[in-house]
Amino acid sequence: MGDWLYLIIAIAVVGVLTLAGLLTSGRRRRAIPPSGGTDVIAPPPTETETATGAPPEPAVDAGPAAAAPTVERPEGTASRLVRLRQRLSRSQGGLGQGLLALLSRDRLDEDTWEAIEDTLLTADVGVAPTQALVERLRTRLRVEGGQAPDARAVLREELIELVGTDLDRRVQVTGADGKPGVVLVVGVNGAGKTTTVGKIARILVAEDLTVTLGAADTFRAAAVDQLATWGERVGVEVVRGPEGGDPASVAFEAVKHGLDNGVDTVLIDTAGRLQNKAGLMDELGKVKRVIEKQAPVTEVLLVLDATTGQNGLIQARVFSEIVDVTGIVLTKLDGSAKGGIVVQVQRELGVPVKLVGLGEGADDMAPFDAAAFVDALLG
Repeated sequence: MGDWLYLIIAIAVVGVLTLAGLLTSGRRRRAIPPSGGTDVIAPPPTETETATGAPPEPAVDAGPAAAAPTVERPEGTASRLVRLRQRLSRSQGGLGQGLLALLSRDRLDEDTWEAIEDTLLTADVGVAPTQALVERLRTRLRVEGGQAPDARAVLREELIELVGTDLDRRVQVTGADGKPGVVLVVGVNGAGKTTTVGKIARILVAEDLTVTLGAADTFRAAAVDQLATWGERVGVEVVRGPEGGDPASVAFEAVKHGLDNGVDTVLIDTAGRLQNKAGLMDELGKVKRVIEKQAPVTEVLLVLDATTGQNGLIQARVFSEIVDVTGIVLTKLDGSAKGGIVVQVQRELGVPVKLVGLGEGADDMAPFDAAAFVDALLG
């Protein structure tokens, strides 16, 4: 009888251990995240999901509830314009003060006017705009008198006129007939193109617009990852493709995602290689054609580095030949004393500067305002 009892107990123990092993294995299998991926990077999981270890849903199905509660709220336009004045007055103030000092002299002789021309040329205003400005200043100060207060007022008016008050500086970020606005962002690598896309997204989110980002610079993995990070910070979805894939395909999918989800604006980051102009022309042309099968491109923004001066103008000419540029984003303006590039690039391309980058911060980009720019120059 004792032997039978021991046998029954042994069988029961083995059974319990086997059942426990099966349950543990089942739990482990269920803990494995779903295989496969998606081209749409959704906002990050919530803190609750992270804490429980629950697998995230496939990103393509993620809705607004998937956005992390720590998503940043970008600054509004008003505070950006305040920073615009402060940063520009620090970096560009020398130009305005130098001009005022020369114009405030008791006697405006030929040497003084030559010094004024040199000051403007050094600031990259350009030869033709400089000559036109000096001629207008000479005429007005001769007629109105050359007292210091008058000189300042005259200089302010003429500089605002030179920078341009009749240009439409609005960025067309919304579409018509229920379609999203599509903004193509172009420019050479190194000008701050991908960062600019992320910063524009922040401006739009601050204005309560919904945004999708298209990472069509597929040949730079770092650019795609960087754009994904910008998107995560403000809860914006990013459409990406395989490394080295077809940029036009990514752009197409981004616009399709925008259409399907009722998004206000689709921002497309494009490649910026200039080694082969014909290849770049073909690529950007294809991207635009493919996008416009679904929705019109409402804006083509060219990103230029303000510190490159004449070299930046050469790049600008190349891109203006390739695509129909509608506006300029001037980055690193706070790091350059050559604020005259604003005037020259507008004259060269015939399109307005619409946005300016003023530093490394996430919200250091602002709409360009001619009067604010000139007031900052004059201090």
